[in-house]
Amino acid sequence: MRIHYLQHVAVEGLGSMETALRTLGHVLSCTRLFANDPMPAQRDFDALIIMGGPMGVYDEATLPWLVTEKQFIQQTVAAGKRVLGICLGAQLLAEVLGGRVFKNAYREIGWWPVTRRAECAGAALAADFPAEAEVFHWHGDTFTLPQGAQLLASSSACCHQGFVWNQRVLAMQFHLETTQLDVQAWLAQDPDELDGSRYVQTAQAMLASPERFVAANQLMRVLLGRWLA
Repeated sequence: MRIHYLQHVAVEGLGSMETALRTLGHVLSCTRLFANDPMPAQRDFDALIIMGGPMGVYDEATLPWLVTEKQFIQQTVAAGKRVLGICLGAQLLAEVLGGRVFKNAYREIGWWPVTRRAECAGAALAADFPAEAEVFHWHGDTFTLPQGAQLLASSSACCHQGFVWNQRVLAMQFHLETTQLDVQAWLAQDPDELDGSRYVQTAQAMLASPERFVAANQLMRVLLGRWLA
């Protein structure tokens, strides 16, 4: 399968998903929005992944390519393709599908558990999601659910952690794809984000347990398999 992904900043690529997808024989292509790469034609890819980034979906005045990106995502959804959104990608999907994105009550950075919601029972894309999972977060925004979306998971800091829409769109505010190297790069780029607030861990706490990354990456592989099945 030909999988295209949208990358918003240099330090936030596919993470563990790149190896997983290439191992399965999928062909990857990328639009680096920060480098003004062009969008592909809809005929040139089969599925879309929308990655995260430190900007907000509402930053169109300073980042005008967000307008083009939203139009492209809307076209991709309308074409009936599989779409996966992570963090900012989930927020972009929420807005494109009719939801509203806004500041969450808490900034959420670090390893915090999410609980699967009963609303997603019966959704094929959520079938492999555990009742509870420890996942990595780095976000300050949240969203309202688009009409027809099934809520995937919640955390103590943020009720809307993800959703499934029309059995082919999967959105997750949290990161299952991150590696230790990814988090180290994010910490180097945005150290001021660690403000010591209630749901923001220290850098040491985030990097203390390598097995957390292994478990999260394994769950990401499982969910990718379900999403692409």
